[in-house]
Amino acid sequence: MAVLVLHRNPFEPFPYQRWLADYDGDVVIVAARDKLEAFGERVPPDHLGFRHLEVLDDYERDMPGRAAALAEQHRVSHVLAPHEADLQVAAALRERRGLAGPYPGDILPFRDKLVMKRLAGAAGIPVAPYAAASDAGQVRAFVAEHGLPVVLKQRAGYNSIGLRIVRDEAGLEAVLAEAFGPGRSRDDLIVESFVAGRMCHVDGFVRAGRTAVAWPSQYQYDLASFGTDPGPRVDLALDPQDPLTDRLLTLVDRVLAALTDRSGRLTDHAFHAEVFHTPDDRLVLCEIACRSSGGKVREVFEVLFGVNLAELEVRTQLGLPTPGLDGLAGSRPRTMAGQVILMKRPGLVRAVPPAPEEEWVRRHWYWARPGQVIPPAAGSADFLACVVASAPSRAECEARLRKLGDRIAAGFEIAEVS
Repeated sequence: MAVLVLHRNPFEPFPYQRWLADYDGDVVIVAARDKLEAFGERVPPDHLGFRHLEVLDDYERDMPGRAAALAEQHRVSHVLAPHEADLQVAAALRERRGLAGPYPGDILPFRDKLVMKRLAGAAGIPVAPYAAASDAGQVRAFVAEHGLPVVLKQRAGYNSIGLRIVRDEAGLEAVLAEAFGPGRSRDDLIVESFVAGRMCHVDGFVRAGRTAVAWPSQYQYDLASFGTDPGPRVDLALDPQDPLTDRLLTLVDRVLAALTDRSGRLTDHAFHAEVFHTPDDRLVLCEIACRSSGGKVREVFEVLFGVNLAELEVRTQLGLPTPGLDGLAGSRPRTMAGQVILMKRPGLVRAVPPAPEEEWVRRHWYWARPGQVIPPAAGSADFLACVVASAPSRAECEARLRKLGDRIAAGFEIAEVS
């Protein structure tokens, strides 16, 4: 018995040694070198104590082939993929080998935004007007019908990578030229009307086809501004008494039901849903993923409920006990929590701030050191710093995080590099 882990992440948020301490099979991991190096991690010289650890220089190109070969070599019984971009590769490998877990058809509604919105809309769930964006003419026709602004993004995208918000005609033509070129067509894009309002997210875990634990939070910033926003960005869990809390939980349960085949194989998984709260008090589905969120949302959720959503996924899929999950259905957080983040910005790091020492700071991370030259943020989870904190209420948590975020931002000195 062996488990193959497709690992397109740094290792720090995924302590497999602890999570799999009672697993009696072999652990085989294929990892991405660039993800380790981006977060200052070195390749573990001892293979983390597991059967096999392989770190690929070109993970995107080589992982599918190496995963198939290692699955055959080690006769794996399970394939795990904690990153959004690897879900379909893992599902296809399971299907080819007849392994436990979801197959591509189970994953597709959560990976293809066009399929997702069709299913959600058919179930009466509000979504923005949308269409496949196969060529420039199709996008222009959509704009003629629905107007500007619009959003152009990848059907299987994540972390806002490649997302374009088009607000005027000049911007539209520039984006179309970049996306399509003369006479070019493609099948990987979707266009949708821009939805004004604050983005909320609901995170949780489904066990045996039913929501076992879930809670909503709200970004106090625009996710797509990761490349232009150098200031502190705050993300906060909602109070239990917030009027949005139960509305969001109810909506996301409807979304899960609309996208999940009751007779399918996707029965135990984390989820991360993003929902717009519009100025006229409507909730509109943006998208949902059938995996735990990155960006330290998992760590905030662990403060709220005492469970790590990625650990639950790993252990549940392997049939290992998850005692922390028992009894959480319908429960409220034991405290409020949130995070403040700073996005990477390019330049030479001259100084970093001291570590925060407040007792309400649960965890903190700085992904820069003096003398390091760092690139610009490549996605909405490409952080320079992050702090997870707690408080008795959302308002107090926000006040703490904003004050701390300003102090940390002032402590980073990053000089331009010519």
